[in-house]
Amino acid sequence: MTPEILANGLAWYVVFLFSITVHEAAHAFAAMKMGDDTAYNGGQVTLNPVPHVRREPFGTVIVPILSYFFAGWMMGWASAPYNPHWALQYPKRSAIMSLAGPASNLLLVFGAAIIIRLGVEFGFFVPPDKISFTHLTEAVDGGMGSSVATMLSILFSLNLLLFAFNLIPVPPLDGSGALPLLMSEQVGQKYMSLLHRSGFAIFGIFLAWQLFTYVYPPIHLAAINLLYPGMEYR
Repeated sequence: MTPEILANGLAWYVVFLFSITVHEAAHAFAAMKMGDDTAYNGGQVTLNPVPHVRREPFGTVIVPILSYFFAGWMMGWASAPYNPHWALQYPKRSAIMSLAGPASNLLLVFGAAIIIRLGVEFGFFVPPDKISFTHLTEAVDGGMGSSVATMLSILFSLNLLLFAFNLIPVPPLDGSGALPLLMSEQVGQKYMSLLHRSGFAIFGIFLAWQLFTYVYPPIHLAAINLLYPGMEYR
């Protein structure tokens, strides 16, 4: 266990916890605004990570730490409660609530991109010769700037992953809950009823992850080439 591994792990966890907190708070806020105050009453409409950790300690603490030490990166989950009867009654509202989480991750991707681009323009960062999930920009002067560059790289890459992965339309991912937007109200209600009875959540996660291992790398590469026009990373 080296200081570098511990420092990188801390950077990973700070970004991970912030990202999933924003994701779940966005779900909770959208539901509250559209008539379901379940998550609000549970204290989930907040950017304070504590209520989210208390609700899912295994997915927000144990799994991320174990995955970092065994795989070198972090995975995990959190959740915001909602009223299933509200979702059945208002499938399109529920669909918007489902999309709020991934949308918040996309906003974080844009935020990280803007900070990186400003850093490059003002001479704090430079595009690296080689890119990776955690190495999308380099600090000119090293030191603390290198830590900031690493955290911005993780913020960009992790939230792009959360955005794209959660849009896969298989339960229990947000993409499956967003499908009623493409349906009539009556069909959407029948779909939501079927979705809530589904016992294939674990299978859905496994299927989505197998698919995503092929889908995410080109998405990540395309996003980086948009971040650095003309660099033509491969």
